[in-house]
Amino acid sequence: MTPSRRRTLRILAAGLAVPLGVLGLQSTQGLPRPVRWHGEALGAVSAMTLWSVDPARASRALRRMQSEIARMEAIFSLFRPASELSRLNREGRLERPSRDMVEVLDLSRRIAEVSRGAFDPTIQPLWALHAGSRAPDPGLVARVLPLVDYTCLTARRNVIQFGRPNMAASLNGIAQGYVTDRITELLGNEGFESAVIELGETRVLGQAPDGQPVSIGLVNPNAPARISSQVALANAALSVSGGYGQILPDGTGNHIFDPRSGLSAGSLSQVAVVAPKSALADALSTAICVAGEGAAQAILSTVPAARAILTRPDGTRLEV
Repeated sequence: MTPSRRRTLRILAAGLAVPLGVLGLQSTQGLPRPVRWHGEALGAVSAMTLWSVDPARASRALRRMQSEIARMEAIFSLFRPASELSRLNREGRLERPSRDMVEVLDLSRRIAEVSRGAFDPTIQPLWALHAGSRAPDPGLVARVLPLVDYTCLTARRNVIQFGRPNMAASLNGIAQGYVTDRITELLGNEGFESAVIELGETRVLGQAPDGQPVSIGLVNPNAPARISSQVALANAALSVSGGYGQILPDGTGNHIFDPRSGLSAGSLSQVAVVAPKSALADALSTAICVAGEGAAQAILSTVPAARAILTRPDGTRLEV
């Protein structure tokens, strides 16, 4: 899982989170008004929309949320040398990790277990192998695969460490969801009732001010410049995974790897998961994209209220 996949999906879907009826509300005196922020978080094109009867208060809150996003990037970024994740990957061990890092790794292990390894936070060596312009030799892939093993990653309150040399983690299949949850929950704790947070994943706090859900567009995986359908969200999160988000530089497939085989996942064109929290939706969509249609129900059953929309390569859909 790489930041580029999220970036691509958010560019394609930019502006698609539209609360039903909100255009009329914007000019209605006395009702909450939208205050928006656009930027980037963990490599993803991002946005936050907060509704309030006091726009100045909402603007101050969004500035505080930007500071919290920056704090999270200092933990989870793959590209900042001083981040916790970069230090863990470089040294194989991280002393005194943040609570956020331990929580994300605990949840990663949970989803790895229920998906029987389809989701694996230690996927980074496989991605690094395919990052060049030439396809790696199959023998090299076979030698790297033993480094992809979530059971060899230990996360405790005082230390995180890999069980084998040269292992590395990528949390881009879950960290953006975790950051989205963190921001949504902070805003809720501050008393805001309506918000749409899009930080690589999408979560809706409450619903639109007129009581309607928020409509989120799903891209057509066979024609990604187009929107194929809408998903209505209220007090819920949405994550979308699909190989169309990024083709590997070496031309051998897409960026969503099966940790068990080292090959790109391709049995489903798109997996859209709705769940109570973004981190769950994020990890579940990746796991199902890898595990395939036959495993979707079993994986979803481990998370109450989670559901998925699966799109097959021929364009047919299945709701699970």
